[in-house]
Amino acid sequence: MRHVLARLDEDLKAAKREDPAARSSFEIMVCYSGLHAIWAYRLAHRMWNRSLVLRFPARVLSQFARFMTGIEIHPGATIGRRFFIDHGMGVVIGETAVVGDDVLMYHQVTLGGRARGHFKRHPTIGNRVLIGAGAKVIGDIVIGADAKIGANALVVKDVAPGAVVIGVPSEVRPGDVVA
Repeated sequence: MRHVLARLDEDLKAAKREDPAARSSFEIMVCYSGLHAIWAYRLAHRMWNRSLVLRFPARVLSQFARFMTGIEIHPGATIGRRFFIDHGMGVVIGETAVVGDDVLMYHQVTLGGRARGHFKRHPTIGNRVLIGAGAKVIGDIVIGADAKIGANALVVKDVAPGAVVIGVPSEVRPGDVVA
C-alpha cells in the first residue's frame, strides 16, 4: 500500500512541477482530469496484468475513466513514472504503447496504431519527451529520450534522441537536434 501511495504522490508532484498554473496539491487532486485518468489507468493496468479474468473489468474501468475525463488509456499500455497529461481532453493511448518516465503530453494527442493484429503496433516514447497538443504518433516507432514533438505534428518514423520534430508529415527541425 505504501508503494501505491508513493506512486500517486509522484504523479501529483509531476503535475505540480509541469503546470505553472497549479496552485495546490488539493486543487490538482480534485480538478485535473489528466491526473484522474492516469490514476484510473494505474488501477486498470494492475488488473489487466494480474489475471485474464480481470481484463474485462479493467476495460470497463478504462472506459468509465474515458467517459469521466475524455482521456482514453488502454489498460494494456505501459506508462512510466511521473507522466503528466496537461489539459488532457481527447488523448488516446493504444494497447501496445509504451511511455517512458517524466513525459509531458498535451491535449488531443494520439499514440495510435497503423495495423490490425496481435503484435506491437503502437509507439514507444522515451524518457523526458514532450508531445505537443494535437500531435499524432502512429505505428510501432520509437521516439528517443528528450525529443520534442511539435503541436499537430504527424509522426510516422522513428525520432532520434533530443530531436525536435514538426509538421505533417513530421521532419526534424534544422539545428534542433541535441547531440
